[in-house]
Amino acid sequence: VQLQAYGGGLVRAGGSLRLSCAASGRTFSSVDMGWFRQAPGKEREFVAAIRRSGGRVYYADSVKARFTMSRDNAKNTMYLQMNNLKPEDTAVYYCAVSGRNGIILSEISNPVRYVYWGQGTLVTVSS
Repeated sequence: VQLQAYGGGLVRAGGSLRLSCAASGRTFSSVDMGWFRQAPGKEREFVAAIRRSGGRVYYADSVKARFTMSRDNAKNTMYLQMNNLKPEDTAVYYCAVSGRNGIILSEISNPVRYVYWGQGTLVTVSS
């Protein structure tokens, strides 16, 4: 199982980026997917998660109304559209997927519940 995240880069505050994460090695239509980020010197934090069907999406309060997560099960790919970026969004962004049984709602933001991780893509937002 491999996850490949890409789309990061350098952008000015107020700008936009779209991250993608392509999965290979298995079919991911039956698993939950998530995005996390880790800034220098800080712990990895939850950004967003999407259920296997794509019908429910959850966001961290810090990114609500600015970020949109989606998935294309036919392509085994998930996306994170990031608008109105702020310097505090600067971090390495990681994509992750759950195991076959998914994740209960109360644990959806817990990185420990995700089984497979991508290598991360760096997003830098300048002021």
